[in-house]
Amino acid sequence: MEARKDEESNKEQRNIIPDKYFCIGEVSKITHLPSYILRFWETQFKELCPQKSRGGHRRYQKKDVELILWIKNLLYEKKFTINGAQKELKNRQRKDWLDPLTTKKELQAILQILE
Repeated sequence: MEARKDEESNKEQRNIIPDKYFCIGEVSKITHLPSYILRFWETQFKELCPQKSRGGHRRYQKKDVELILWIKNLLYEKKFTINGAQKELKNRQRKDWLDPLTTKKELQAILQILE
């Protein structure tokens, strides 16, 4: 029963991120990561591949931001190495991408930025 509540809570929290395109600066503010880290992670995680505009600017979608938050959790909270995080991304399904407390903290920060 409690697992179902956590799953519903995660779905609601992920819906806070607007379904639009973000520039790298916006993603940097939302995730609290410098843009050079985001660009580096693109080279390390093949799943993270934002679209590029005609001018070559990165255009992140909601799913990209969620993936970045997942990677951030693996590297910074769970202390995975990059290699370990790559393996974890391959082995796990996205439905359990973050623990509820970390998700809640990250999304509250996003709400403050977007308000």
